[in-house]
Amino acid sequence: MQSITAIVLTKNEEKNIGRCLESIKNHVERMVIVDSGSTDDTLKIAKEMGADVLYNPFQYYAQQFNWGIDNAGIHTEWVLRIDADEVFPEKLWTEIDGILQKNDPDVTGITIEANLYFLGRHIKHGSPKKRKMMMFKYGIGRIEDRRRDAQSIVTQGRSVATKEKFDHYDFKDLDQYIKRCNWYATREMQDYVDYKNGRMGTDIKTDADISRQRSKKFGIYYKVPMFMRAHLWFILNYYFKLGFLDGKEGKIFWFLECYWYRFVVDAKIYEQEKFNSDFEDLKAID
Repeated sequence: MQSITAIVLTKNEEKNIGRCLESIKNHVERMVIVDSGSTDDTLKIAKEMGADVLYNPFQYYAQQFNWGIDNAGIHTEWVLRIDADEVFPEKLWTEIDGILQKNDPDVTGITIEANLYFLGRHIKHGSPKKRKMMMFKYGIGRIEDRRRDAQSIVTQGRSVATKEKFDHYDFKDLDQYIKRCNWYATREMQDYVDYKNGRMGTDIKTDADISRQRSKKFGIYYKVPMFMRAHLWFILNYYFKLGFLDGKEGKIFWFLECYWYRFVVDAKIYEQEKFNSDFEDLKAID
């Protein structure tokens, strides 16, 4: 067991939380749930599996996770950032153990890429899957203060990447998926407006590949005309990057993820620019 505190943000995750905690409980010193008002059996399952439970009203992911860092009474060397719908296979833990045993003082973060599952199918094609710094040394790492696409950052040292991947089961049902996409789109619009108005930069002290992806997003994608970019992003991923090889599940995923979601973001940007209304209060998704 390594000197790691795992922090998991939850709200009504009874379908996922048991599988997530089962994959980490024998490898971390402590598991902490930061809940924002679950009404199902999430907390019952978490407590039965040995997790400590904290409550905090949700504003946005970065704020909630950083609140957990500051209020969980952490005494371990490392912090693990893992979502309730994510799982760490044993092969990944073997690789992580090897990294930690080297005890390189310059290594302050560990970046891991996802195996993405959608509608029960492993999505193997299209753009690179989610990649994030999932472990960082306590006192050195945090989550950057963004409403959407918030990355882990470190104030010193560097991050190393694993070859093994974590499993991301990005799906409860289509109703929840679409609701979540709409919820995310509002936050993405707000971050874009802040960026456009000079209130948010793109430079982050994180994994190099993640930094390049961020630069491309604001330096290339958002330079393409509004609405057209969503259409082109879908064509790139579904046709040129072979997303069609993932069958019906791939078609649904890439259409919703690349075209529909990105179109909704643009629609919300258009609405914001047209009416210049105040940002809505950020709340946890139901």
